[in-house]
Amino acid sequence: YDIASLDIERFINKYPDYKDIDYAYYLRALISYEQIKNPSLDPTYTNQSLEFFEELIRRFPDGKYSRDGRQKIILINTILAGKDMHIGFYYLEQKKYLAALNRYRKVIDKYEPNQYTPEALHRIVEIYYILGMINDAKKIAAILGYNYPESNWYERTYKIVGDTNFKIKEDQGWTDKLFDKIFD
Repeated sequence: YDIASLDIERFINKYPDYKDIDYAYYLRALISYEQIKNPSLDPTYTNQSLEFFEELIRRFPDGKYSRDGRQKIILINTILAGKDMHIGFYYLEQKKYLAALNRYRKVIDKYEPNQYTPEALHRIVEIYYILGMINDAKKIAAILGYNYPESNWYERTYKIVGDTNFKIKEDQGWTDKLFDKIFD
């Protein structure tokens, strides 16, 4: 991969007007994409391939490799969103609610809607509820219900905010409180 990457860079720099230069840009992005192993530990290739695919699309929006580039960007964003979800859940378990909230908001704000979006909204509702921001929790729950009414995350969320008699007990851990409520 290293040699191929250097050769592609040299080719792009030496022949910028080549008739099929979009293929060289595509190969450069694909080389980084193929090296993605564990983005949780090392996001270098993940970020690099995202940057290269975005450049491919920006330079050649109607090129024959742009469609595949767009699909790869969706996959890369899903990988990055999953990483942020994992980190957010770690913060949530550590009761670092603002750090967790920032990660979940990043999943919603930075990445296009993906498989993690309903869970991120649910986790935001949990955090708001834990912090006593009940009205904000209900607003986010309404957004979740409107956009993902069939999601099991919406069902869990509704069990939290739908019951006006639900109170968090101080002697119980936050996950126990919510899971007791969800699985009643």
